Amino acid sequence: MMKAPISLLLALLAAAPLHAQTASANAPVSKGEAKAIREFHMLDFNGDGKLSRAEVAIVPRLAAAFDDADTNRDGYVTLEEVRAFAVKYRAERDRARAEAKAREGGSPP
Repeated sequence: MMKAPISLLLALLAAAPLHAQTASANAPVSKGEAKAIREFHMLDFNGDGKLSRAEVAIVPRLAAAFDDADTNRDGYVTLEEVRAFAVKYRAERDRARAEAKAREGGSPP
């Protein structure tokens, strides 16, 4: 299971559709998505549209999640990879929460 050190990656992912080029025309923009796009662009120091290990090195939790997010193993994380990672992470987190809630509800008070 993925560890929670990815909160910054999740924040990055959440902000994706702020810019039309990164989201479908009909996709709603959440506050989290707006924040993630801003943070992605803040970390993209050279403006190439992808994050290198050097660019994320200043955020240890993000650096720790880099390999999980870099799905094509090219040494960079694009906004699309961040978004895909976040979807996967959220699904795992939600599943873990549901399991914990089921355990709590299944035991006597």
